[in-house]
Amino acid sequence: MDKTQARHKIEELKAVLWENSRRYYVENAPTMSDYDYDMLMKELEALEKEYPEFATPDSPTRKVGSDLDGLSDGFAQYPHKYPMLSLGNTYNIGEVEEFAARASKSLQGTFNYCCELKFDGTAICLTYRNGLLYRALTRGDGVVGDDVTANARQISNIPLKLKGSSWPEEFEIRGEVLMPYASFERLNAERLAAGQPLFANPRNAASGSLKLLDSREVARRGLFCTLYHIPVQSVSFDTHDEALRAAMDWGLPVSEHRRLCRDISEIEAYISEWDVRRRSLPFATDGIVIKINEMDCQRQLGYTSKFPRWAVAYKFKAEDALTRLVSIDYQVGRTGAVTPVANLEPVRLSGTVVKRATLNNADQMALMDIRVGDYVHVEKGGEIIPKITSVELSRRPSDAKPPVFPSVCPDCGSALVKAEDEAKWFCPNADGCPTQIKGKLVHFLSRKAMNVIAGDATIEQMYDASLVRTPADFYDLTKMQLVHLDGWQDRAADRFLESLKASREVPFERVLYALGIRYVGETTAKEIAAHFGSMDAIAAASREELLAVPDVGEVIAESVERWFDNPSHAIELQRLRASGLQFSSEGKESLSNALEGMTIVISGNFSISRDEMKKLIEANGGKNSSSVSSKTSYLLAGSKPGPEKIKKAAELGVQVISEKDLMSMLPSSGPSGEDEEPFSETLWG
Repeated sequence: MDKTQARHKIEELKAVLWENSRRYYVENAPTMSDYDYDMLMKELEALEKEYPEFATPDSPTRKVGSDLDGLSDGFAQYPHKYPMLSLGNTYNIGEVEEFAARASKSLQGTFNYCCELKFDGTAICLTYRNGLLYRALTRGDGVVGDDVTANARQISNIPLKLKGSSWPEEFEIRGEVLMPYASFERLNAERLAAGQPLFANPRNAASGSLKLLDSREVARRGLFCTLYHIPVQSVSFDTHDEALRAAMDWGLPVSEHRRLCRDISEIEAYISEWDVRRRSLPFATDGIVIKINEMDCQRQLGYTSKFPRWAVAYKFKAEDALTRLVSIDYQVGRTGAVTPVANLEPVRLSGTVVKRATLNNADQMALMDIRVGDYVHVEKGGEIIPKITSVELSRRPSDAKPPVFPSVCPDCGSALVKAEDEAKWFCPNADGCPTQIKGKLVHFLSRKAMNVIAGDATIEQMYDASLVRTPADFYDLTKMQLVHLDGWQDRAADRFLESLKASREVPFERVLYALGIRYVGETTAKEIAAHFGSMDAIAAASREELLAVPDVGEVIAESVERWFDNPSHAIELQRLRASGLQFSSEGKESLSNALEGMTIVISGNFSISRDEMKKLIEANGGKNSSSVSSKTSYLLAGSKPGPEKIKKAAELGVQVISEKDLMSMLPSSGPSGEDEEPFSETLWG
């Protein structure tokens, strides 16, 4: 691989990883297994190590995934007192041994390890003041989290008041909100009966439930919490285990399954024991977390920008089951990829009943020599759609039939195509294939895009009634057409049309994102929109001009160029423009041109949220950028700025300014926020 190929591959991996991170943390609807995601992350880490000139501070290898969606969803946001980081993880026991060896080399004297179950839920941070639950925050982006205190109060095993009186006046404790298998199956049964989309796994269900606006609904979801970490800065215990024992005495729900281990042999024994025992637990676990037990040792080892150096997660091999393959369906995805899906005799796996499993692609099917009627091994590693890993040839029946992968799209009949470097077959009929069309329509109306009140079932209904084929068709719908659909009353039609009307005010960068251009996620759309300022400018841009946009490489530039060169897309854009959508940034509220021509990178915490700070910069004529480069005018540093950005600014001679410095550059300044005030979403100047 030469440098050009490496740069393209790094850009592609970053785009895929950030998109799947968004689907995992924000939408609670991942399309990639944990294992596949982790393997792509390791591939990116290796490439960035070999080609450090292409590594950037905003790479997913250096930043935690975020559950913040940038929209006003009813939750105030507050900064974490201490950063809420991720854990480095491995599927290889040898890497756990390397972790232990590094710790032994770095630390003086003896120390122990505290081994705990790795719970598969959604992270939460609880703050107690004077023995009372004061605040509950989601992980957010690791620096800022959503305030879900009202919902946390509805989780039965989270105490509102602590026991005894030995607790600190104020402290944080972190853990996981989980949904037991029984609650998960009950919830999905209810959603199936109501015609709502099902949750893929208990983790997604727990995360989605914790972010509901109706706390009464949270109370009936059957969530529970388990806590496993008190930040070393928050209390004065000598060991991690001592802190957790104290938390248990205070009535906090701490897992009783942890164990102190003296060396790697005891760690491996604990892992082996729980690789079996976890199958009988009533909730999902996906590994073991190994932590240095002594608090002083944790302080010595410290942190990277993304992980603590004193802990590592070992992930279990996916659970396996044997069952019979009944038939194979071929499904078309939103991008046109055709995926074979196996229909199985129902089998219990990871706490739920599995009836379907992915077969990945035609090459994988041929490699396994799979046949209808075979007994197959099924894994549920990421707990999305389980996958078939191998065939049990010893049980192959004599009448087992080899499957025939289709040569045409099972949905629209177009001849399938496959690029030389692709494993999947694709339907090229992107604008005429029903499944692809419906997928794009769903994306267009989604919260991160046009934010219109509609779900998959609504799109399916409108499509089947021949009311919509392209996004522009939504804006031609009438109330009379809607009330003639099954189940639609006047109020439902009015709400949908009001939501469509409101979408005309959605800012330009989200309109661009809503178009569903391949590889153009939310962040990239914002960068492109800010760089060009209008849809017309993007459509007229050359490949070289597109490559001048921060974080846009060859893969993304080619995709954008190809999309705008399509004549049917030009017609669609004309209709959307006529419908009143925002096709430029000119309508943005402007306070001054004090920052005109300046590119500013922000890092750290401020008296207002980072989103609001970005709006303030843009409203005064400035441009935001996610990474420090030679084109950066200033690095705006709040409290706890990213060390990599500070270092990069020093290397490039970029001036670092404070929030006070920035305000002095503006014609007027807003009030300073207090520590206990939530981050506002209202533009001020």
